[in-house]
Amino acid sequence: MSVEHLNELLLISSLVLLVAVAAVRVSSRSGLPSLLIYLGIGIALGQDGIGGVVFDNAKMTQLLGYAALVVILAEGGLGTKWKEIKPALPQAAMLSTFGVAVSVGVTAAGAHYLAGLDWRQALLIGAVVSSTDAAAVFSVLRSVPLPARLTGVLEAESGFNDAPVVILVVAFSTAGPVEHWYVLLGEIALELAIGAAIGLAIGWLGAYGMRHVALPASGLYPIAVMALAISAYAVGALAHGSGFLAVYLAAVILGNAKLPHAPATRGFAEGLGWIGQIGMFVLLGLLVTPHNLLDDIVPALLIGMILTLVARPLSVFTSLLPFGVPWQEKTLLSWAGLRGAVPIVLATIPMVGNVPGSETVFNIVFVLVVVYTLIQGPTLPWLARRLRLGDGEEAADLGIESAPLERLRGHLLSTAIGPTSRMHGVEVGELRMPAGAAVTLVVRDGTSFVPSPTTVLRRGDELLVVATDPVRDAAERRLQAVSQGGKLAGWLGTGTERQPQEGAARRTRRREAG
Repeated sequence: MSVEHLNELLLISSLVLLVAVAAVRVSSRSGLPSLLIYLGIGIALGQDGIGGVVFDNAKMTQLLGYAALVVILAEGGLGTKWKEIKPALPQAAMLSTFGVAVSVGVTAAGAHYLAGLDWRQALLIGAVVSSTDAAAVFSVLRSVPLPARLTGVLEAESGFNDAPVVILVVAFSTAGPVEHWYVLLGEIALELAIGAAIGLAIGWLGAYGMRHVALPASGLYPIAVMALAISAYAVGALAHGSGFLAVYLAAVILGNAKLPHAPATRGFAEGLGWIGQIGMFVLLGLLVTPHNLLDDIVPALLIGMILTLVARPLSVFTSLLPFGVPWQEKTLLSWAGLRGAVPIVLATIPMVGNVPGSETVFNIVFVLVVVYTLIQGPTLPWLARRLRLGDGEEAADLGIESAPLERLRGHLLSTAIGPTSRMHGVEVGELRMPAGAAVTLVVRDGTSFVPSPTTVLRRGDELLVVATDPVRDAAERRLQAVSQGGKLAGWLGTGTERQPQEGAARRTRRREAG
């Protein structure tokens, strides 16, 4: 490659990134999943599009897809709250093991008996599409406020289930007969155990070292954290364990360890995660040949219907049977089993292994992912509202980096007053925020202003709340309680049970001070 070719490549790459970044804004307004726009960019650049680029290197796509997935899992782990996923770990573990087995079996049976595929192709498709996509799940959860228990289950499941699925796809892609089921189960258990041990060890040792080593520049901390997370994947994979599980667990520990310059680290990781998503989806769009998809559209729609309406719900309802999860939550978890780039990347494994019929498998998976992501992603918020599981007025972290807030161990929260919120008509002073938290800014009709204690809040307002670290959770609970019960929340028993206790503690401190 000459310098001139390098200049052309940099220009094209930067233009693609700019278009992809602009597409994020379009997708957030329209509800269209951004991954579909990225795939569309790749298809437009490909041989059937305006770019005319001929690209058919499945092995390179697989390798770069793995690298992107590692970065995406690291970014997702760094942004995962341990307090949310801790209660969900048993449920996520069942969904990632037993649930995957049920989904693979049901989907493969449908692909064989209803779509007419041979058993190897059917098992490959069943294994490939049974993994929920971390990039799709993390992206949707940023815009769909769900209860913490459901968010924890979905995040942990998407971080865990890649490992057993990769093992199954590799096993089904090998020449000769597939190993006995008990051999596969033992191999999956061993690789998961090795990956978990390495991820936890590197995460804990890395967090300890980052807290006790003073680096000469703040910009080195994000680089070091990402290097630690990625090294967990590499060590886990080299040790014949699950590198995907290792990187996710290591990132979760690092993200919850209160490391120096944590906001900068999360921002850096989020930027790398977006680059990984954009690059992976554009590359997959380049790899596919649209005119070859026509013969596989009907089988893809049929298999996708079996997966979405039968296999995924059956795997969720049977896996969560011991936990007593309400049917509404099971229904939402069934519909929230989003697929994205991961199944398409995994579909390149049999192509690289020259498995007969692998191109058919890839085409079916590609069509299935595009169509059902287009259906499931935009309808998930509607389903959450119908099941009364979404909370449009829930306080959420604002993705912002601020050095003064970091030194003060503070948090900047954002919440919007929705059409059904009882915060409408409440004065700022009547919110009775805990000491150490305050409403600092109100955005109304596109105009921002600093509120006074007598400012009356209205529907459609967006509030920015500054809270110190010790009272951050109490501030969130108070906002949610007022949104549900109005200005008398707490006095009337509305909201969490801990609020009256906090009020009693404050009254006790006042009496002691008097």
